[in-house]
Amino acid sequence: MASAVAAQVQSNPASAPQLQRGIVKMVGEHKGHKYWSGGAETSISVAQCIEVQRENKGRLKRSCLIFVVNSVVCNLIFTGLSACFSPEQARLCDLEDQAKAAKKGLWTEGGGAHTVRDLKYTIENPRNFVDSIHQKPVNAIIEHVRDGCIVRALLLPDYYLVTVMLSGIKCPTFKREADGSETIEPFSAEAKFFTESRLLQRDVQIILESCPNQVILGTILHPNGNITELLLKEGFARCVDWSMAVYTQGAEKLRAAERSAKERKVRIWKDYVAPTANMDQKDRQFVAKLSQCHNIISNDLKQIHEKNKDKDKRFRPLYDIPYMFEAREFLRKKLIGKKVNVTVDYIRAATSAMETGGVPAFPERTCATVTIGGINIAEALVSKGLATVIRYRQDDDQRSSHYDELLAAEARAIKNGKGLHSKKEVPIHRVADISGETQKAKQFLPFLQRAGRSEAVVEYVFSGSRLKLYMPKETCLITFLLAGIECPRGSRNMPSGMQVAEPYSEEATIFTKELVLQREVRPLQICSCHLQPVSVALVFTSLKWVAMWLWCIGNYRSCFKLWKMCVYRQLWANYEEKPKEEVAQLTEEKERVAKYRAVYVTEITDGLHFFAQDVETGTKLESLMESMRGEIAAQPPVEGSFTPRRGDFCIAKFGDGEWYRARIEKVESPAKVHVYYIDYGNREILSSTRLAALPPAFSTRTLLPQATEYTFAFIQVPQDEDARTDAVDSVVRDIQNTQCLLNVEYSGIVCPHVTLQFADSKDDVGLGLVKEGLVMVDVRKEKHLQKMVSDKHAHASNTRTQIVRVEPLVR
Repeated sequence: MASAVAAQVQSNPASAPQLQRGIVKMVGEHKGHKYWSGGAETSISVAQCIEVQRENKGRLKRSCLIFVVNSVVCNLIFTGLSACFSPEQARLCDLEDQAKAAKKGLWTEGGGAHTVRDLKYTIENPRNFVDSIHQKPVNAIIEHVRDGCIVRALLLPDYYLVTVMLSGIKCPTFKREADGSETIEPFSAEAKFFTESRLLQRDVQIILESCPNQVILGTILHPNGNITELLLKEGFARCVDWSMAVYTQGAEKLRAAERSAKERKVRIWKDYVAPTANMDQKDRQFVAKLSQCHNIISNDLKQIHEKNKDKDKRFRPLYDIPYMFEAREFLRKKLIGKKVNVTVDYIRAATSAMETGGVPAFPERTCATVTIGGINIAEALVSKGLATVIRYRQDDDQRSSHYDELLAAEARAIKNGKGLHSKKEVPIHRVADISGETQKAKQFLPFLQRAGRSEAVVEYVFSGSRLKLYMPKETCLITFLLAGIECPRGSRNMPSGMQVAEPYSEEATIFTKELVLQREVRPLQICSCHLQPVSVALVFTSLKWVAMWLWCIGNYRSCFKLWKMCVYRQLWANYEEKPKEEVAQLTEEKERVAKYRAVYVTEITDGLHFFAQDVETGTKLESLMESMRGEIAAQPPVEGSFTPRRGDFCIAKFGDGEWYRARIEKVESPAKVHVYYIDYGNREILSSTRLAALPPAFSTRTLLPQATEYTFAFIQVPQDEDARTDAVDSVVRDIQNTQCLLNVEYSGIVCPHVTLQFADSKDDVGLGLVKEGLVMVDVRKEKHLQKMVSDKHAHASNTRTQIVRVEPLVR
């Protein structure tokens, strides 16, 4: 505009009336104004400054015009790109005549119709247009600058006129309100001028990177640098996450430029306050061993189930939420038991329920980047479509140190249709949970036993010997007990209050978790199923027997034969081993050795087995019972508060009104609970109202069960029911509730086989039964027992009464 005016004005003041009734006056010359163009500094030629006085409503206004002597105007006319409209300008007319003679520009044949450009103002499908360019640099001219990060560009050579938004940043803008007014954000004008002064009407290259919601995102490359990075570095823009993922020139450069502006507190960051870190630098990065993969569940969350809703329809997040099981399996197989590098990014403060809008409160959480072998696990999850990236507030700096890589990985997963972003049907995991259903457990038991040794994944560890397993092949969840061992029980919430944990229960649970939690165990052998939905099994992991591991650290108790092999650790730290002479090793003796000890017979069964107590420990039992009954009298249990479960130890009220230690063997119903009195050997069916929890001070760790089961050696129990009843009646009359002498002869499948003598006369009880013809002699092949067998045969031959007498009639 200035050039057009200057071309019509002569240097002398006489031409002043030609300029809109103004008065023109030469006031001087101006030289050497420089500007930024094409990467080099260019000087304007010698110019004459003309003062113009203009009348407006009786007032005289003055302004200044610059008349360029050797200006761009001359070049435009000489190249035929402009025509001279003022005949008084002889020099310009000469240049125009030269252009006409050379047939340049406007003066070519046809009037330059072939140079008319076909501008394309609209694009039907912007996304396809951007994808067709494949993120290659395109030559362009910046035609207009709307604000610091949005420009109008002419793409060459096809003359597409497009609006481009700079990827990864956002500058202050000019907001137009609904009423038509305009709101100018701080530093918006400065940001626009910064971009305009460097790019307007310049030849640049543009990389078109993406087109979300019909908005073309791109990066403008100028020979002097990247305008996106310059805007960030000078504090005219901030990084935005939603478009950062498509930035092709390295998102870390943008973050570094923004960080530099924040540190210098320039322009939009003038009031920026950096977040303070409450963690030592040495604690920010460490190496750890992963022990468990799980999702966050608040302890305050309460689950409400419909009364008549099917139990199989219960919501199980791990299996019901799409791709959660696949994500957990990915982490489990990659990380469990392996060392990982942990870099703490930030610590998320605890939130209350009010802050989260009714959502359960979360405790303080340490958020970190976990890597293994140089691979970012979070990025791997996102790239497989098994997780999504959290969107933070724009001013929230508490985020992953690799946040841009996560966004890029998510963009790739969306583009490739991986996992959550796939258009295929969501995988469904139908898993039968039989850990809480007795009937289902019984139905599955034969199937699991026929399957032989199976594979499973340990989902949860209840205690040192109680596990919850997921069996992939059988697609079921089941609760397992390790066969042959019993670990201390932890604390439990009971109706009567919190039950105190037994010693070393926590240590046993931690040990089992470290050994098998979320690991594949193989092979898995099912042994049996209790009345409750629990299977007793032998579990192997990496060819190591878990039960043997627990035994090796002393965290369990088992049969007497393993006690003497214990290494006196943990649970058995205070165990006193009995003298070796009291442990009968008769199977390796050449001759029978008789070591009788005093016992008190308390119970005789219908199968001719009997229970006896050692006289030596009788005083301990009496003291324990007296103390236990005193405590129960002081704090009587609440009737009906105890929930019987098979295998649990408890106290039971016998018919005499006193409380005794017992073990639950079977639960038919709350009114029919089968109990076994562990100190006396008798059994009874009681109502659950006559049962209560066993106080920890009087548990089996304080005093072992005193009743031990035995059977008579060298005799056969009659198969005939009447004959067996006669034999049992005879034994009951002779030895029940009396003190006898007992000697272990050999071991049996169920219990030890012993010889029993009367304490006063030293007569053999079993031999007396043989003499009376109530039982028959059992033949043994051991050499050191042959004399005993021969003696009993001799007595049986001399006394052929009762069983021997009726034997021919049976045949």
